[in-house]
Amino acid sequence: MSTHSNSTSNRSQQTNKVRRMETTNSETLDHNHEISQQHNDNLEDNTDPITRETEDQLSSSSISQTEILRAVEVVERNSVAISDSFSSLFASLRLALSEVTSRSVDHVQCFNEAAGRLQESALDSATKGNLYINSCLRLNEEMRGIDTLAMQLKVLRRNVDALDTAVNSLVRLH
Repeated sequence: MSTHSNSTSNRSQQTNKVRRMETTNSETLDHNHEISQQHNDNLEDNTDPITRETEDQLSSSSISQTEILRAVEVVERNSVAISDSFSSLFASLRLALSEVTSRSVDHVQCFNEAAGRLQESALDSATKGNLYINSCLRLNEEMRGIDTLAMQLKVLRRNVDALDTAVNSLVRLH
């Protein structure tokens, strides 16, 4: 939002500068017309043709110099207005670049934070996975001993069954 208001402000400043340049140009043209009118009035006062011709040459060179000086002043004013306009433009661009850079830095910091959290989660998951695998391996080792015990129990059961059968046979016989 502030970028929009800055660009609107810069446009209005530039529009004001253009209006000032136009006013300056019209003032210079009016002034040159006044000088030319004064020169023509002075020429009408002289009656001697030779004097009038000499004065015309001198006067036209002084008018030319005056016009040149006025034109140089206009060019200087326009140059100042243009340089102000460029300064304003560069300041606006500098501000926009600063804002974009600031936002980019914020995004990079956010990305780094998210990547750090993801890394922590991955390490935590890997640690828990390793604990689970180690528990399974221990259980497997313990189960190997149970297999031997189970075999012994089977043998024992057979023996108990055989003994039970023998006792039953003896009890029946008596």
